[in-house]
Amino acid sequence: MEVFALVGSSGTGKSHHAISVAYQNNIDAIVDDGLIITGSEVLSGKSAKRQPTKIGAIRTALFSDENHALEARQSINNLRPSKILILGTSEGMINKIASRLELTSPKQYIYINDIASSEEIQRALNTRKMYGKHIVPAPTVAVKPRLSGALIEPIRTLLKGKNPYYPHQDSKRWVEQSVVHPTFNFFGKFYIANNVLSQIITHAAESIDQVHKVTKVHIQTYDHGVEFSIDLIFKFEPGLHLIAELVQQTIIETVEHMTALHVATVDLNIRKLKI
Repeated sequence: MEVFALVGSSGTGKSHHAISVAYQNNIDAIVDDGLIITGSEVLSGKSAKRQPTKIGAIRTALFSDENHALEARQSINNLRPSKILILGTSEGMINKIASRLELTSPKQYIYINDIASSEEIQRALNTRKMYGKHIVPAPTVAVKPRLSGALIEPIRTLLKGKNPYYPHQDSKRWVEQSVVHPTFNFFGKFYIANNVLSQIITHAAESIDQVHKVTKVHIQTYDHGVEFSIDLIFKFEPGLHLIAELVQQTIIETVEHMTALHVATVDLNIRKLKI
């Protein structure tokens, strides 16, 4: 396995350029801020961007926790990439990450100043300073379960390179990355009370005409997101399973839009039918 490194100070745009670097060098996997990423998937890890303090974020990015490092090593062994890219703020940090993941030292160090203009780097620094925005080089659908509670929005990036089948032609394709507002440097740590979530869920469910009443909402919160179990009274109509699916989808969309939490499951318990 060949190891590559992308080096740059915090906020200079490493994560944004990581996919381009991987694409241009035929790299299969990326190690960024505690996550192992390949293509459109987050294979394993926990994101430094969900830690409540900067010290905690650094420890996570370095895979200091043995269970975290073990999970990452196992996912890399299962994937067996021919090339892997590690992101870090210094050569020393990258070497520590490589050691924790039992990888060889990088064969090539790529510096952000060599692949991004001074104007691009300054824009990235300003965006980080003013808005607390970070990039995760993976699609939003893959990032949300691991960053439940952080504000996440998609961003599209155009990759350019040589077409392997027609060397004289350029190859272009769009990929999705994610813009993340981590809690530790933008809002401070915040919580959403269960009674507030319950009110949001009740309002969303009862906005569907066929729902007569929500009688009970049970909420469980985990690192990967929230799970809801909801007791309801439905108005009797044909196609109750389709109505139930609509209620589930409405609850998911409303909660995720209003709270930025990732909804893992919505279980509906239809206790009565009103005729």
